[in-house]
Formats: sequence, structure tokens, C-alpha cells
Amino acid sequence: MFMFENSKLCQLFNIKYPIIQGGMAGVSEAILTAAVSNAGGLGVIGSGFGTALWLREEIEKAQSLTKKPFGVNLLLQNPNVTELVEVITEKKVPIVFTGGGNPLPLINHFKEQGIKVVPVVPFARLAKKIEDSGADAVVVEGLESGGHIGKTTTMVLVPQARKILEKIPLIAAGGIYDGRTAAAALLLGADGVQIGTRFLASKECQIHENYKKAVVEASDENIAVVARFTGHPVRVIENELAKNILKMEEANPFPEEIKADRFAGSKVAAGNIEQTPLLCGLAAGGIFDIKSCREIIEEIIIDAEKAAKELAEKI
Repeated sequence: MFMFENSKLCQLFNIKYPIIQGGMAGVSEAILTAAVSNAGGLGVIGSGFGTALWLREEIEKAQSLTKKPFGVNLLLQNPNVTELVEVITEKKVPIVFTGGGNPLPLINHFKEQGIKVVPVVPFARLAKKIEDSGADAVVVEGLESGGHIGKTTTMVLVPQARKILEKIPLIAAGGIYDGRTAAAALLLGADGVQIGTRFLASKECQIHENYKKAVVEASDENIAVVARFTGHPVRVIENELAKNILKMEEANPFPEEIKADRFAGSKVAAGNIEQTPLLCGLAAGGIFDIKSCREIIEEIIIDAEKAAKELAEKI
């Protein structure tokens, strides 16, 4: 059976279960973050293109809601990244995840402050480079994920990264949403999993209820990838906005015409989900209900252990 408690990732982060909530920009705020951490996982605030003031307020709110460790996902494309780094350092956030840029210049800074650094990468080669640069762990994210995606599937990416990593824990992301997919990731060589889309459909997530309903009702057939021509493709639930962007792509526009920050948050104005980028992974096709973060995590643990037992009986 898989051991979900006391793994080296749990020891590194001082958490009960090796389940990381993805730092979804514009979605992962203090309430969701604290709920995941209180349930035994690691909650992560998604800073996105937010301001230093916003991040400070969310960190302080999370600190008031949980005494458990939590992290911040730092989007390196944010023009205010220097100010965000200062806030993270000042507020003594224990763990920082990075994405959307080169994290190497920041690794030593955070480590000198006693902050663990965990970059998110789309290729096995980059995972090894991250390890050699002194990071504490690495997330390898397959193209099944929501939001900005890479080119390699999780099933291929995880074992390839596992083969070349020598020291640091490996966290799998992309298409993981229940016990069976979590168990599969561990079987492939991951030390833990990062889950985003499943937590969209949680009671504590602060997105609009219409967005949650869209996630629950989505299937793998109506989740699309847009903005490929920009070099930063984004996976979303199909709606009027997504269809308009796909139509715009047919006209071969300049990449600058669709800015990255347009997809950095999913605030649904007045419940209108048709003109909002509904970032979502392919995992939505297997999500059918809205539960609390504690219920989600406990269900994942129980079902993963069950799946592991069934596998042991088969072999």
C-alpha cells in the first residue's frame, strides 16, 4: 500500500498528507488556502498579477485562519514581482512555488531567509536543472492541467523526471483529482501531488457558484486550449470568450493582442460565466460534486489506498 503520511514531502513541508493545492491565480485566496492546510494538505495562495498590498492582506488573513504551513505561488511574469518577494520575505511565508519565468535568481534569496522554494516546470530536463540549482522540491506539470500548460503529458513527464532526479522530492501535477489519479502519480514515481481543478469545486473556494457549476458540468469534450499562438497556451472551459479567442486566432494576430494577465484570474462579474476565462483542467470531466476541502482530501486518501490495495491483489 502507498504511504500517504510521513513521506519525505510531508516531512519537508510539515504536513499530514502529500497533497498540494495548486496556486491558481485569481482563485486561490486565503480562505481556500487555510481550508486545505487545516485539512492536512498544503494550501497555496495564488498571487497571479496581484499587488503587494493584496498579497499582504491575503497572507495575513491566511495566518489568522490556520496555524498550519501554507505557501504562496509567485507568478514571475508579474511586473510587481520584486514587491511581492519583499512581502513574502517579511511575512515569513514558509514555502514559495514559482511559475511563469526563470526562478533561478530567487532561489538563493529565499533559502537565505529560511523559505523553501518549489518551482513548477513543464519538462524533465528543467526539473533536474532546478534540483542542481538548490531548490527544495519541484513540481512537474503535465498538459492536462488548467490554466497555462506545457507540452508533455503527466504520465510521460513524471517517470522521466523521477529517473533523473537524485535528491529532492518530486510533485506531480496535471489531471490529478481523485484517489486513483493520485495513486497513479505515486506509482509513476511522484512523492506527492498538486491538485488545482478539484479544489475549484470546493465549498471554500471563493469563485462564483456559476463557475463551480460549470466545472462540475464540464466534460473532456468542452474544455479547450486557447492562445496557443502566444507561446503561452491556456486550458479553459469553452464559453463565448473562449470561442471568440479561438476565432481571433484564425486571423493570425500578434501575440500581444491577447495579454497573459487576461487569463490570470477568473472573477465572474454578476454571475456571467460567458465572458470570463474559466481556467480548468481536463480533470473536470471526473468531478461531479462540490465538497469541503476536508471531504475532498479525505476522499482522495481513502480511495488512493483502496486503489493501491486493488493493484497489489492483481499482481
